[in-house]
Amino acid sequence: MSKRLRNLLEMPYVDVAERLKEGCDTVLVPVGSTEKHGPHIPLGTDSLITYHVVQEAAEAADVLHTPLMPFGYSPHHMGLPGEGTGSVTLAAETYRRVLHDVARSLIFHGFKKIIFVSHHGSNTKPIDEILRALRYATGAFLAFYKTPTEREIELLKGILEGPPEETPGWHSGELETSAMMALVPHAVFMERAREGRAHAPSWMGPAFSKKDGTGTVIFQGSENIWVPMEHHEYADWATIGNPFRASAEKGQKVLAKMAEHLAAFVEEAKRFPVTLTTLDFPERAWY
Repeated sequence: MSKRLRNLLEMPYVDVAERLKEGCDTVLVPVGSTEKHGPHIPLGTDSLITYHVVQEAAEAADVLHTPLMPFGYSPHHMGLPGEGTGSVTLAAETYRRVLHDVARSLIFHGFKKIIFVSHHGSNTKPIDEILRALRYATGAFLAFYKTPTEREIELLKGILEGPPEETPGWHSGELETSAMMALVPHAVFMERAREGRAHAPSWMGPAFSKKDGTGTVIFQGSENIWVPMEHHEYADWATIGNPFRASAEKGQKVLAKMAEHLAAFVEEAKRFPVTLTTLDFPERAWY
Protein backbone atom coordinates (compact mmCIF):
# COMPACT_ATOMS: atom_id res chain seq x y z
CA MET A 1 0.00 0.00 0.00
CA SER A 2 1.48 3.36 -1.02
CA LYS A 3 2.16 6.01 1.60
CA ARG A 4 -0.42 8.79 1.75
CA LEU A 5 0.91 11.91 0.09
CA ARG A 6 0.87 15.16 2.05
CA ASN A 7 3.20 17.50 0.14
CA LEU A 8 1.20 19.52 -2.38
CA LEU A 9 4.23 19.49 -4.68
CA GLU A 10 3.91 15.72 -5.07
CA MET A 11 0.11 15.43 -5.23
CA PRO A 12 -2.09 15.27 -8.34
CA TYR A 13 -4.79 17.94 -8.18
CA VAL A 14 -7.57 15.38 -7.92
CA ASP A 15 -6.06 14.09 -4.67
CA VAL A 16 -5.88 17.60 -3.22
CA ALA A 17 -9.54 18.14 -4.10
CA GLU A 18 -10.45 14.80 -2.52
CA ARG A 19 -8.68 15.67 0.74
CA LEU A 20 -10.57 18.98 0.87
CA LYS A 21 -13.85 17.11 0.35
CA GLU A 22 -12.88 14.86 3.25
CA GLY A 23 -12.65 17.97 5.45
CA CYS A 24 -8.87 18.40 5.47
CA ASP A 25 -8.96 22.21 5.52
CA THR A 26 -5.70 22.84 7.39
CA VAL A 27 -2.38 23.24 5.61
CA LEU A 28 1.14 23.90 6.88
CA VAL A 29 3.46 26.28 5.02
CA PRO A 30 7.16 25.81 5.89
CA VAL A 31 9.12 29.06 5.62
CA GLY A 32 12.87 28.67 5.87
CA SER A 33 15.95 30.81 5.44
CA THR A 34 19.28 30.69 3.64
CA GLU A 35 21.66 32.55 5.91
CA LYS A 36 25.07 32.59 7.52
CA HIS A 37 25.36 30.22 10.45
CA GLY A 38 28.52 29.19 12.26
CA PRO A 39 31.45 27.99 10.13
CA HIS A 40 30.56 24.38 10.92
CA ILE A 41 26.90 24.06 9.82
CA PRO A 42 24.95 24.85 6.63
CA LEU A 43 23.36 28.08 5.45
CA GLY A 44 20.14 26.09 5.22
CA THR A 45 20.05 25.08 8.89
CA ASP A 46 16.77 26.88 9.58
CA SER A 47 15.22 25.53 6.38
CA LEU A 48 16.25 21.94 7.09
CA ILE A 49 14.87 22.03 10.63
CA THR A 50 11.65 23.73 9.52
CA TYR A 51 10.89 21.29 6.74
CA HIS A 52 11.66 18.19 8.79
CA VAL A 53 9.40 19.36 11.62
CA VAL A 54 6.60 20.21 9.19
CA GLN A 55 6.77 16.83 7.46
CA GLU A 56 6.66 14.94 10.74
CA ALA A 57 3.86 17.08 12.19
CA ALA A 58 1.76 16.89 9.01
CA GLU A 59 1.91 13.12 9.10
CA ALA A 60 1.09 12.96 12.80
CA ALA A 61 -1.85 15.37 12.48
CA ASP A 62 -2.98 14.08 9.06
CA VAL A 63 -2.87 17.43 7.25
CA LEU A 64 -1.24 18.65 4.05
CA HIS A 65 1.75 20.92 3.65
CA THR A 66 3.28 23.02 0.90
CA PRO A 67 6.87 22.78 -0.34
CA LEU A 68 9.49 24.66 1.65
CA MET A 69 10.08 28.32 0.88
CA PRO A 70 13.88 28.40 1.37
CA PHE A 71 14.27 32.19 1.62
CA GLY A 72 13.11 34.43 4.43
CA TYR A 73 13.73 37.78 6.07
CA SER A 74 17.45 37.82 6.91
CA PRO A 75 18.99 41.22 6.08
CA HIS A 76 21.15 41.13 9.23
CA HIS A 77 22.82 37.90 8.06
CA MET A 78 24.05 39.25 4.72
CA GLY A 79 27.47 40.27 6.02
CA LEU A 80 29.66 42.78 4.20
CA PRO A 81 29.56 43.41 0.42
CA GLY A 82 31.83 40.98 -1.40
CA GLU A 83 32.43 38.92 1.74
CA GLY A 84 30.72 35.93 0.19
CA THR A 85 28.56 34.61 3.04
CA GLY A 86 26.02 33.17 0.60
CA SER A 87 23.06 34.51 2.58
CA VAL A 88 19.91 35.30 0.62
CA THR A 89 17.24 37.63 1.99
CA LEU A 90 13.89 38.88 0.83
CA ALA A 91 12.94 42.48 1.49
CA ALA A 92 10.23 42.74 4.12
CA GLU A 93 7.61 43.78 1.58
CA THR A 94 8.59 40.98 -0.80
CA TYR A 95 8.43 38.50 2.06
CA ARG A 96 4.99 39.69 3.12
CA ARG A 97 3.80 39.57 -0.47
CA VAL A 98 4.96 35.97 -0.85
CA LEU A 99 3.17 34.94 2.35
CA HIS A 100 0.06 36.79 1.16
CA ASP A 101 0.00 35.16 -2.26
CA VAL A 102 0.68 31.66 -0.94
CA ALA A 103 -2.13 32.02 1.61
CA ARG A 104 -4.58 33.52 -0.87
CA SER A 105 -3.85 30.72 -3.33
CA LEU A 106 -4.61 28.11 -0.67
CA ILE A 107 -7.74 29.90 0.51
CA PHE A 108 -8.88 30.12 -3.13
CA HIS A 109 -9.07 26.32 -3.16
CA GLY A 110 -10.95 26.08 0.14
CA PHE A 111 -8.29 25.70 2.81
CA LYS A 112 -9.57 27.50 5.91
CA LYS A 113 -6.59 27.25 8.24
CA ILE A 114 -3.14 28.32 7.10
CA ILE A 115 -0.27 27.74 9.53
CA PHE A 116 3.10 29.16 8.56
CA VAL A 117 5.99 27.36 10.28
CA SER A 118 9.57 28.55 10.64
CA HIS A 119 12.67 27.89 12.70
CA HIS A 120 14.11 31.30 11.73
CA GLY A 121 13.21 33.81 14.42
CA SER A 122 13.50 36.89 12.24
CA ASN A 123 10.84 35.53 9.91
CA THR A 124 8.36 36.62 12.57
CA LYS A 125 9.38 40.28 12.47
CA PRO A 126 7.42 41.52 9.41
CA ILE A 127 4.32 39.31 9.70
CA ASP A 128 1.64 40.82 11.96
CA GLU A 129 0.29 43.20 9.34
CA ILE A 130 -0.09 40.54 6.66
CA LEU A 131 -1.60 37.88 8.92
CA ARG A 132 -4.20 40.36 10.13
CA ALA A 133 -4.95 41.56 6.60
CA LEU A 134 -5.49 37.98 5.44
CA ARG A 135 -7.80 37.19 8.33
CA TYR A 136 -9.81 40.37 7.89
CA ALA A 137 -10.12 39.88 4.13
CA THR A 138 -11.02 36.19 4.05
CA GLY A 139 -12.19 35.00 7.47
CA ALA A 140 -9.49 32.30 7.40
CA PHE A 141 -7.51 31.27 10.46
CA LEU A 142 -3.89 32.36 10.09
CA ALA A 143 -1.05 31.50 12.45
CA PHE A 144 2.72 31.59 12.46
CA TYR A 145 4.33 28.77 14.43
CA LYS A 146 7.87 29.51 15.52
CA THR A 147 9.70 26.36 16.58
CA PRO A 148 10.64 26.42 20.28
CA THR A 149 14.11 27.94 20.27
CA GLU A 150 16.03 30.95 21.56
CA ARG A 151 14.20 32.36 24.59
CA GLU A 152 11.38 29.84 24.14
CA ILE A 153 13.13 26.55 24.95
CA GLU A 154 10.99 25.54 27.93
CA LEU A 155 9.67 22.67 25.82
CA LEU A 156 13.20 21.33 25.35
CA LYS A 157 14.22 21.20 29.00
CA GLY A 158 15.77 17.85 29.79
CA ILE A 159 17.25 17.61 26.27
CA LEU A 160 19.53 20.65 26.07
CA GLU A 161 22.23 20.66 28.73
CA GLY A 162 23.90 24.04 28.37
CA PRO A 163 23.43 26.56 31.21
CA PRO A 164 21.65 29.86 30.48
CA GLU A 165 24.91 31.71 29.97
CA GLU A 166 25.66 29.39 27.03
CA THR A 167 22.35 30.38 25.37
CA PRO A 168 21.73 26.72 24.37
CA GLY A 169 18.83 27.42 22.00
CA TRP A 170 20.48 30.13 19.94
CA HIS A 171 22.37 30.42 16.69
CA SER A 172 24.66 27.54 15.64
CA GLY A 173 25.04 26.36 19.22
CA GLU A 174 23.93 23.23 21.04
CA LEU A 175 20.44 23.00 19.53
CA GLU A 176 21.11 23.75 15.88
CA THR A 177 24.37 21.82 15.70
CA SER A 178 22.62 18.80 17.23
CA ALA A 179 19.79 19.07 14.71
CA MET A 180 22.24 19.19 11.81
CA MET A 181 24.12 16.18 13.18
CA ALA A 182 20.81 14.30 13.11
CA LEU A 183 19.62 15.52 9.71
CA VAL A 184 22.72 16.12 7.56
CA PRO A 185 25.80 14.77 9.36
CA HIS A 186 27.82 15.06 6.13
CA ALA A 187 27.35 18.85 6.27
CA VAL A 188 28.63 19.32 9.82
CA PHE A 189 32.31 20.24 10.21
CA MET A 190 33.07 20.22 13.92
CA GLU A 191 36.78 20.89 13.34
CA ARG A 192 35.67 24.44 12.38
CA ALA A 193 33.29 24.95 15.31
CA ARG A 194 33.90 27.69 17.85
CA GLU A 195 31.99 28.59 20.97
CA GLY A 196 30.60 32.12 20.85
CA ARG A 197 28.71 34.69 22.90
CA ALA A 198 26.63 37.67 21.91
CA HIS A 199 27.88 41.14 22.78
CA ALA A 200 26.78 44.68 22.04
CA PRO A 201 28.28 46.12 18.85
CA SER A 202 31.67 47.64 19.60
CA TRP A 203 30.62 50.96 18.10
CA MET A 204 28.03 51.39 20.88
CA GLY A 205 30.72 51.58 23.57
CA PRO A 206 30.98 50.02 27.05
CA ALA A 207 27.68 51.41 28.36
CA PHE A 208 25.77 48.74 26.42
CA SER A 209 25.69 44.96 26.60
CA LYS A 210 23.83 42.10 24.97
CA LYS A 211 23.08 38.55 26.12
CA ASP A 212 21.68 36.82 23.02
CA GLY A 213 20.43 37.40 19.50
CA THR A 214 17.27 39.33 20.32
CA GLY A 215 17.20 42.72 18.58
CA THR A 216 17.61 44.62 21.84
CA VAL A 217 20.54 45.91 23.87
CA ILE A 218 20.88 46.25 27.64
CA PHE A 219 21.47 49.74 29.04
CA GLN A 220 21.68 50.52 32.76
CA GLY A 221 20.18 47.11 33.56
CA SER A 222 17.15 47.55 31.30
CA GLU A 223 16.61 45.73 28.01
CA ASN A 224 14.06 48.04 26.44
CA ILE A 225 15.98 49.48 23.48
CA TRP A 226 15.56 47.97 20.00
CA VAL A 227 18.48 48.69 17.69
CA PRO A 228 18.83 47.53 14.05
CA MET A 229 22.09 45.58 14.17
CA GLU A 230 23.94 43.32 11.79
CA HIS A 231 24.52 39.79 13.03
CA HIS A 232 28.28 40.05 12.58
CA GLU A 233 28.28 43.13 14.83
CA TYR A 234 27.14 41.14 17.86
CA ALA A 235 28.22 37.56 17.03
CA ASP A 236 31.81 37.36 15.82
CA TRP A 237 31.57 34.07 13.89
CA ALA A 238 27.79 33.66 13.66
CA THR A 239 27.70 31.38 16.69
CA ILE A 240 25.80 32.23 19.86
CA GLY A 241 26.22 29.25 22.16
CA ASN A 242 28.29 26.13 22.63
CA PRO A 243 28.24 23.74 19.66
CA PHE A 244 30.52 21.31 21.50
CA ARG A 245 27.59 20.13 23.61
CA ALA A 246 25.84 18.90 20.46
CA SER A 247 25.08 15.31 19.51
CA ALA A 248 22.96 13.55 16.91
CA GLU A 249 20.96 11.90 19.70
CA LYS A 250 20.06 15.32 21.12
CA GLY A 251 19.16 16.50 17.64
CA GLN A 252 16.75 13.61 17.13
CA LYS A 253 15.08 14.33 20.46
CA VAL A 254 14.83 18.06 19.76
CA LEU A 255 13.29 17.51 16.33
CA ALA A 256 10.84 14.93 17.66
CA LYS A 257 9.71 17.26 20.45
CA MET A 258 9.22 20.15 18.04
CA ALA A 259 7.17 18.00 15.68
CA GLU A 260 5.10 16.62 18.55
CA HIS A 261 4.35 20.13 19.81
CA LEU A 262 3.44 21.44 16.36
CA ALA A 263 1.20 18.42 15.68
CA ALA A 264 -0.60 18.99 18.99
CA PHE A 265 -1.22 22.63 18.04
CA VAL A 266 -2.48 21.58 14.60
CA GLU A 267 -4.90 19.11 16.19
CA GLU A 268 -6.36 21.94 18.25
CA ALA A 269 -6.48 24.30 15.26
CA LYS A 270 -8.38 21.70 13.23
CA ARG A 271 -11.25 22.12 15.71
CA PHE A 272 -11.47 25.91 15.39
CA PRO A 273 -14.78 27.02 13.84
CA VAL A 274 -13.85 28.97 10.71
CA THR A 275 -16.09 30.28 7.93
CA LEU A 276 -14.45 31.74 4.86
CA THR A 277 -16.00 35.02 3.76
CA THR A 278 -14.34 35.00 0.36
CA LEU A 279 -12.21 32.59 -1.64
CA ASP A 280 -11.21 34.65 -4.64
CA PHE A 281 -8.36 37.15 -4.92
CA PRO A 282 -9.90 40.60 -5.18
CA GLU A 283 -6.80 41.73 -7.01
CA ARG A 284 -6.06 38.42 -8.80
CA ALA A 285 -2.35 38.40 -8.00
CA TRP A 286 -1.50 36.38 -11.13
CA TYR A 287 -2.63 39.06 -13.61
